[in-house]
Amino acid sequence: MGNGMFLGTHTPRLDEKGRLILPAKFRDELAAGLVITRGQDRCLAIWPMETFIAQTADLRNASSSSKQVRDYQRMLASGASDEVPDKQGRITIPPHLRAYAGLDKECVVVGAMNRVEVWDAASWNTYSTEQEAEFADLNNEGFPGL
Repeated sequence: MGNGMFLGTHTPRLDEKGRLILPAKFRDELAAGLVITRGQDRCLAIWPMETFIAQTADLRNASSSSKQVRDYQRMLASGASDEVPDKQGRITIPPHLRAYAGLDKECVVVGAMNRVEVWDAASWNTYSTEQEAEFADLNNEGFPGL
């Protein structure tokens, strides 16, 4: 890929060791290293290492005298896991992150433009069903300021 754009929906399974085989089309972009973090809406976000570094530059440089900044830095960093995929394109999702996202065996891996998200299959089905109606409306109206 090489353009930093993750697209599409995939349904790999987690094995009994908590390993996930990354979809083939995402592997090149993630081969050099990645960071798995808690995402919003009880999913996990997988970032290419360089994207994660760029996204968090402001946060790393923010003043830790602010309680909000400290809290966010701690929650993001303490829950994060850095990984390098193996030759089969597998990564291990640590137990605390599997628990956060409610991951068991059936997962959905979605491209979310600048990141990849991993969802429990049932949670994704609920979320995407709710969002489809709203998306149709958003699509018609556009976003203010874009």
